[in-house]
Amino acid sequence: MSTALGEAHRDDPALPRTGGPAGNARLTAWAGVALLVLFLVECFTLLSLDQMLSVHIVIGTMLVPLALLKTGTTGWRIVRYYAGSPAYRQAGPPPMLLRVLGPLVILSALAVLGSGLALIPLGESAHSSLFTVVGQRIDAVTIHQAFFIAWLVVVGLHTLTRLVPAAQLAAGRVGPSPVAGRASRALVLATSLALGAVIGVAVLDASGAWTHERVFGHSFDPDFDGDG
Repeated sequence: MSTALGEAHRDDPALPRTGGPAGNARLTAWAGVALLVLFLVECFTLLSLDQMLSVHIVIGTMLVPLALLKTGTTGWRIVRYYAGSPAYRQAGPPPMLLRVLGPLVILSALAVLGSGLALIPLGESAHSSLFTVVGQRIDAVTIHQAFFIAWLVVVGLHTLTRLVPAAQLAAGRVGPSPVAGRASRALVLATSLALGAVIGVAVLDASGAWTHERVFGHSFDPDFDGDG
């Protein structure tokens, strides 16, 4: 637990060229910090979604490549560890709590982002009832909101245990220094952000039914009752 709270750190060996486990840890930390910042901005837009819906859509889209990047770096570490790589075996696995929370964070984040992007092509029909649970009508927006609440719970627990070490790793204040591959890691992160921004603009352009008619506020059609 001391490792998770930032009081101690795993021994991540630094290898030539790519940086090995130390380089992987830094890229994962960079992606995690970027994800946290953008998710906080995304949460802020919820305070006035009608006025900031365009920002909400663009930021939400930018999160997708970052979430995939963090999933990839974490998955690579797991594969290398269980494949018997000496350097990754030396670094060791994360604490048990993080091994449990990690997959939940990834799955809930992808569920939030995927369900959010799915709302774009649905437009007005996103409020059409899909099924009923205990008398409550469930539509696509409700599913997106439920995934968001689930993500908020698990990411809150994950953040409490990983914020300090991730910030320290991202700043290069802990672990071996220097670590090879810094320029490559910076390029990968910048490419993920740029790709997300480009796709975000494209998605925003395709989401006129939401941004122009405020479907979240049910003002697309004053007579629309959500039953199709």
